[in-house]
Amino acid sequence: MDRANLARNYFRQGYNCAQSVALAFSDKLGMDERTVLRCVSAFGGGMGRLREVCGTVSGMFFVLGTLRGYDDAKDLEGKKRLYADVQELAERFRRENGSIICRELLGVNGAESPVSATRTEEYYKKRPCAELCAYAAGILAEKLGEE
Repeated sequence: MDRANLARNYFRQGYNCAQSVALAFSDKLGMDERTVLRCVSAFGGGMGRLREVCGTVSGMFFVLGTLRGYDDAKDLEGKKRLYADVQELAERFRRENGSIICRELLGVNGAESPVSATRTEEYYKKRPCAELCAYAAGILAEKLGEE
């Protein structure tokens, strides 16, 4: 199954948006799935349902940083390359979806209760999140040279 469909399916299983994207790439990250899930768990709902940066975008950047990030404070070229890739992916996501901000994508006013809504078929019909997970994972896979 391709990364986009994996991310969509993980979201429909109940993982948050950031977890769904990151988990779709877990085989490449050099860490076990539980660690991946825990590392990005706070990013769902636009950072803990604050409705800020979309969790799919945060998950995408987590994967990108894990795979192509820099770890030397003096590696200015590595930093430049990573940030250029981040900006490219963000712009592509924004161009296709209208924003990288969760509340704008969902049409809500801002932070919500920390308690997530129950995931039902009606929930999935009203929220674009599963498709945003698929889109983010798809463009990241393409950026990584998988498609």
